[in-house]
Amino acid sequence: MLNKGAIMIETTNIITAEGQSVPVKAILIGGLAAGAMDLTFAFSFWALKGIAPDAVLRGIATGLLGPAARTGAAPVVLGLVGHFLLSLLFAAVFVLITTRAPSLGRQSPWLAGPLYGIAVYFLMNRVVLPLSNFAVPAEGMPLSLPDLAAHMFLFGLPIALAAHRWARGIS
Repeated sequence: MLNKGAIMIETTNIITAEGQSVPVKAILIGGLAAGAMDLTFAFSFWALKGIAPDAVLRGIATGLLGPAARTGAAPVVLGLVGHFLLSLLFAAVFVLITTRAPSLGRQSPWLAGPLYGIAVYFLMNRVVLPLSNFAVPAEGMPLSLPDLAAHMFLFGLPIALAAHRWARGIS
């Protein structure tokens, strides 16, 4: 028997005292898939402009370290870990929202995912990056249609599909 506020962890769910579950598997699969696809896009996009993957990861790390991310190996690792932590956080937010309001994402992941990707894109570019140590231009981050499309289909969609799969009870 669970005490009020107690939490029991299973392999795919966290069950709270109120009997509601949070699908850890959906968060992990959706977040890791979205993070990997988003990072693959970023590496490819910037490679076309002559920017190496380590520089992309250093760019991510500048959000925490500022200009100090330009040297050493630690910022590369920090950029990679930070990227995936943010991906998992955004996946958790989506899954929790659809757990509380099932009609928002469970019935049509093909619509909810891209819409969520748009929301994440604008949240990152208009709130998170300006509040971080990332060097944001004075006029703000410019709209990047390739990056927006990547957030829609390579980030939001995998998260929504993982949440939808969990909601249907398929493991």
